[in-house]
Amino acid sequence: MDTEHFWALIEEARAAAPDPSDADDVADRAAALLAARGPQQILRAQQVLWDLMAASYQAPLWAAAYLINGGCSDDGFEYFRGWLITQGRATFEQVVADTDRLAEVPAVRAAAAEGAELECEEALGIAWEAYRSATGSDLPPDSFTITYPALDPAGAATIDDPAGTAAALPRLARLYDE
Repeated sequence: MDTEHFWALIEEARAAAPDPSDADDVADRAAALLAARGPQQILRAQQVLWDLMAASYQAPLWAAAYLINGGCSDDGFEYFRGWLITQGRATFEQVVADTDRLAEVPAVRAAAAEGAELECEEALGIAWEAYRSATGSDLPPDSFTITYPALDPAGAATIDDPAGTAAALPRLARLYDE
């Protein structure tokens, strides 16, 4: 399992979901699909997932999660990035490259209109659930490594600062002002 295959797995899960914006359903379907691929593939998928989590550990994205969800703890930021992974590769890569593009994502627009939060803790457990299903045991504790980059201090200061967020993410801020 490499990054390409991981994203193909997520896309297959999204295609099978009656509502691909239902992140929990996509995560459950991805876990079921992954379980059929065997323990070694599952272990590799776990590392890919956490590499994506590290790649998305960025202050602008945390500020966006804070705005969208009305606050965002450390765990909340992980769950938000889990949700982002379930939205598929194109959305993930576009948003990681330009966080303000979240304002274009239909699920974000719907969440803004409904006052809904965007999180998916289940996405972080895709490999855990798949491994348990495939082997009957827990994923080995040393099955992945993760090293988060340091947050840019200037960007980190905007995480819970509405004016800073509005300046850094104007389209998203406007969406949540409406």
